Amino acid sequence: MNPNPAAAPQAKPDFPHPIVPAQLTLSPAGVPFSEIYGDIYHSDAGAVGQARHVFLGGNGLPGRWQGRERFTIVETGFGLGLNFLTTWAAWKADPGRCRQLHFVSLEKHPFTAADLAAAYRAFPEISAYPELAGLANQLQQQWAALLPGAQRLHFDNGQVSLTLFFGDALQLLPQIRASADAFYLDGFAPTKNPELWSEQVFRGLARLAGPGATLATWTVAAAVREGLKAVGFTSEKAPGFGSKRDMLRGQYRGPGVRQSPPAGTSALVIGAGFAGTSVAERLAARGFEVTVIDREAEAGCGASGNRVGVLRPLPSLDDNRLSRLTRAAFLYTRQHLQALSGEGLPVRWGASGVLHLARDATQEALQKQVVDSHRSPPDYLRFADREEASRLTGQPLNVGGWHFPSGGWGVPPSLCRANLARHPERIRTLFGRTVARLEHSENLWQALDEDGQLIAAAETVVLANAADAKRLAGADWLPLRNARGQTTLLPESATPPLDLVVCRLGYVTPAVDGLRVCGASFVTGDEGRELRPEEHQDNLAKLNFILPGFIDPQRPEFDPAQLQGRVGFRPISPDRLPMLGPLPENAPAGTNARLHSLPRRPGLWLASGFGARGFVWSAFAGEFLASQIAGDPLPLE
Repeated sequence: MNPNPAAAPQAKPDFPHPIVPAQLTLSPAGVPFSEIYGDIYHSDAGAVGQARHVFLGGNGLPGRWQGRERFTIVETGFGLGLNFLTTWAAWKADPGRCRQLHFVSLEKHPFTAADLAAAYRAFPEISAYPELAGLANQLQQQWAALLPGAQRLHFDNGQVSLTLFFGDALQLLPQIRASADAFYLDGFAPTKNPELWSEQVFRGLARLAGPGATLATWTVAAAVREGLKAVGFTSEKAPGFGSKRDMLRGQYRGPGVRQSPPAGTSALVIGAGFAGTSVAERLAARGFEVTVIDREAEAGCGASGNRVGVLRPLPSLDDNRLSRLTRAAFLYTRQHLQALSGEGLPVRWGASGVLHLARDATQEALQKQVVDSHRSPPDYLRFADREEASRLTGQPLNVGGWHFPSGGWGVPPSLCRANLARHPERIRTLFGRTVARLEHSENLWQALDEDGQLIAAAETVVLANAADAKRLAGADWLPLRNARGQTTLLPESATPPLDLVVCRLGYVTPAVDGLRVCGASFVTGDEGRELRPEEHQDNLAKLNFILPGFIDPQRPEFDPAQLQGRVGFRPISPDRLPMLGPLPENAPAGTNARLHSLPRRPGLWLASGFGARGFVWSAFAGEFLASQIAGDPLPLE
């Protein structure tokens, strides 16, 4: 999922590294104070005044973002978020503002949601500036989970995006992908937190600098000025704020400026399942005119047509790549579902919680070790012993497992339809049309039918049509293949009560419209679309392994020959991770070629390989790919 892993030195993450929250404390003067660093969070003359004078004024804002399509700010030290709130308020008040504002911030010790809310209630400047009060409320309502890595929050109809990187800046800064227009250097004093003012951090900032990037900070320490100069920043003193006589402002003049690619304004998306509708919605949110083409009669008819999908992450003891990816995807997709529901769009889902039972006593001990070592927020991940697991399910169990209280289920076709309905003025759908081939001419991709007639054309095309993408891309080498999956539907009336999703080498869901879903089979190299009694039988066996005695397979309601179900074909990659990014040229690769070094075909992108986790990947994959296409900061470390 990393579009250019050679673009920067690769810091090796030291995971797991639990987030230690900041504690809300006030100095004798009533200013928020960090016990960890022994320093105040902002000038005792006022946080809002400091933000306006030092950070906005020092970076020439709001003037520099006026008339721009997008503007990106990178901040070292989010704290209570008052720089962000002040910047957001200035953006809202500016009629000439950029269309999209990206604010990327690092924080090693974020506040809990409760402390953030308490600080805003007690903070005199929030009440003194009415324009900030509503924004502060929106921020605390959407506040990120205190988990390592990146989380993206959207405000103002998606025109303002806050990307928070929680963890050690020395580890995370090399992993940020962005082209920064302005930097806010706002850590604690260099004498209190020297790591955040180190050569390694300054090099990381220089790597992120876009054309004309500026910086501002309240400190004029000689070591800071010299450190910035060494990596290509020029700087000068300017009148400071409050008791500070001077501040520092500067501009990047060094080599290697990161350029954002030209984004274009139009896109074709081939496929109207999870991948296609998510990418279409995220591109439309950025102002693209999007045409979605699908050979079926409506959205969500392929693997995304299953009756119920499961939403949960997948932790691991070492917090490996799959764990970090599914965590980011879970958090973003859940936020997306909440936003769609809040707007009254027809998405059906439920935060029922998910219980992932251990296979055996050995795995149960490992699951408990993961929970103990990660120390995640309990509303994200907790361990349920067998007594609690039995209580949650209403069934006697001999093992416990992971409990994800904020996990749940969703109806995949409803998510696809809601994605398309969110921006009706910018998303056009062409159902019942089959794209036979693509042609690229005069900077436009053309989708043609079997008769060679034009279906639609655009500057960008996204192949989101599962494994069939290989045909349209002319890329037989692409390691995508289909996996047949059959789910089984069970009448709610024939099963005991169960109000949450339960997994254990399979899954079973709460009842939706009177039917539970269990399954699923996973068969590669098999294109058969018929329901098979033997796969129903296997699904029933999985169900009785998950919840022993949950059903009596001898009852006529569970006759495999009579059961309802659905067959779908899930596109899978060799490592079971999504394939998201620009497609390489179809030229023979050298012996030692690496994917990131291959030349790309202009405007041709792939979104596939979601496998059995399509519901989890969906919205996040759309945001990730749309960010690449538009040249926005990526929502992932």
